[in-house]
Formats: sequence, C-alpha cells, structure tokens
Amino acid sequence: MNIGEAARASRVSAKMIRHYERTGLIKPAGRTGSNYRVFSSTDIEILRFVKQARHLGFSISQIATMLALWQNRSRPSGEVERLINQHLAELDCRIREITAMKQTMENLAIHCRGDSRPECPIPDGRSVLQK
Repeated sequence: MNIGEAARASRVSAKMIRHYERTGLIKPAGRTGSNYRVFSSTDIEILRFVKQARHLGFSISQIATMLALWQNRSRPSGEVERLINQHLAELDCRIREITAMKQTMENLAIHCRGDSRPECPIPDGRSVLQK
C-alpha cells in the first residue's frame, strides 16, 4: 500500500504517519524504486495500535514502550499491566484536576451577576477562586 492507502486503512493521516516515522515511533516504511513509501499489513496493524493508544490518552513515549512490549512475544504481562496502571493513575489525577477546575468555574458563574454592572469575581480577583 502507498501512504494514502495506508492512511485510509489505518485511519491515521498521512501527515501523522510521516511524523511517527520522523520521531522514530514507527519504523520507516519500505520504499519502491521510485522512493514511494510501501506499507505492509503489519504496518497498518501497528498504525491502528498507535491510533488506539493515542485515543486512550497514552503519551508518545508510553506508546513506544507499549509497541516494544506488544512486539516482544516473550515479555511478561506484568510489564503491560504496570504501564496500564500507571496511566490509570495519571488519568485519575487529571480527572481530579478537571473536576476542581469545573467546580471553580461553576462557583465563578454563580458569583458573577451577568448584568450591566462590573461586579464579577473574574476581573476583580475576589477570593471566590480559592474556595
């Protein structure tokens, strides 16, 4: 497959495929005599794996580690579980942070009259942000 066909088959844009190659996340595709990229079914499977991992919020470095583990059939499953549990802990932390931001914004919305008067906790820096 050429890069356009690989992009359609994997649902990863050609631009991102080139980026993943440049950064070393995926190995460079084979080349034809006229220097066009050629992708195999294994390459498409790897691209789909990367897309799914990105969708789940894994970082590029985590995905590189997971790819190495995925391609190493003799690896212990505990390594995969450790990486997943680490990511779950990071997600839990982000959820707490986002929940706190949401509560602060809700508090700001409650304390801002939203009328023609200038009183509002956002511009005047009232302590509502610290509640």
